[in-house]
Amino acid sequence: MPKTKKHPKHVLEAHPHKFTKRYTLFDVVLQKEKKFLYFIAFSLIMAGAVYPYPGIAMWVGFAFAGYSAIANDSIQTIGTFIGSNEDKKWYWQWLFMGLIFIFTVAYSWVVFDGDVSYQRLATPGLDKTPTSFVYLQLASPIILLLLTRFRIPVSTTFMLLSVFSATGGTVVSMVSKSFMGYILAFVSALIIYLLLSKVIKRFIKGEAHVFWTVAQWMISGFLWYIWLAQDLANIAVYLPRQLNVYEFLAFTGFIFLGLGFLFYKKGDKIQNVINEKSEVRDVRSATIIDLVYALILYYFKEVNNIPMSTTWVFVGLLAGRELGMRLRAHDSGEKFNKTFRLIGKDILSVTIGLIISLILAIAINPVMQEEVKHFFFK
Repeated sequence: MPKTKKHPKHVLEAHPHKFTKRYTLFDVVLQKEKKFLYFIAFSLIMAGAVYPYPGIAMWVGFAFAGYSAIANDSIQTIGTFIGSNEDKKWYWQWLFMGLIFIFTVAYSWVVFDGDVSYQRLATPGLDKTPTSFVYLQLASPIILLLLTRFRIPVSTTFMLLSVFSATGGTVVSMVSKSFMGYILAFVSALIIYLLLSKVIKRFIKGEAHVFWTVAQWMISGFLWYIWLAQDLANIAVYLPRQLNVYEFLAFTGFIFLGLGFLFYKKGDKIQNVINEKSEVRDVRSATIIDLVYALILYYFKEVNNIPMSTTWVFVGLLAGRELGMRLRAHDSGEKFNKTFRLIGKDILSVTIGLIISLILAIAINPVMQEEVKHFFFK
């Protein structure tokens, strides 16, 4: 038989191997937050350029502090307000809170002879107008802004005031008052929700009566006023202790417009710290939270003029509330574990903020450096 001609086997063309790029979590975050990280980098460079010039540095520091403090602390005062009023136009919410802000800051400016901090900056160690700045004093609100972006509700009081405090005693007093605020808020919320959770459950069934909306706006306005009286010091610390008319208008106008941007963004990313808690979107539940928080802040406002962390108070309030609801409902172990994880995460967040602020304060302040050396090596 004739031999059949064998055809050569089909050979695929050789192509160079294409390596697929593996994206890590860091790469994803970097791509998603690219513009924001560019802004942070630009801000840090700007802080380095202006800090040797006190007249410019005080206003640049104020601008960074004003935006970062309002953005971070929005979860405390207007977070529940935003969460439970998603059906309302953002500009009505802004005008309501903005006008309360203008009234609050104007009252302090008139009554306390140019001081917009309700004399919180009269505390020893904070009572002198800064005449010079170091780089980290301007960088601290930028760091706060970065932490806020990643949903870490750190204490603005420690992040911004501790870097100006002349003595460790002032910082210790602020920490002690803030810790007592956390404990009181936690215990108060725990007791209230243990005793009254069934009553509260009845209130938040069905459609909310218009009374609750009116009550919430009024209580939220009162809470906003009390918070401002406590925390305006965190923003004003960069500025003269007595503001003239033009300085007052610049101070008020900048924060008023910053509030508008915050309401337009619906609280931005830090708002998720509120939204992950139980039933805070209901106007009735939000009203109860705000009322308890406002009364606790009012109590500490009247105790003394030492600044305190309102963030710690608010985190304690939410923690006590969550635990009280779980205990009263006799929930499963899984739900308790979730609650304890939330509480632990929030405590870790404020602890991180405290540690960072103390490191910054010690790095900046020679007096505190000597106090630390004396404490450890006496």
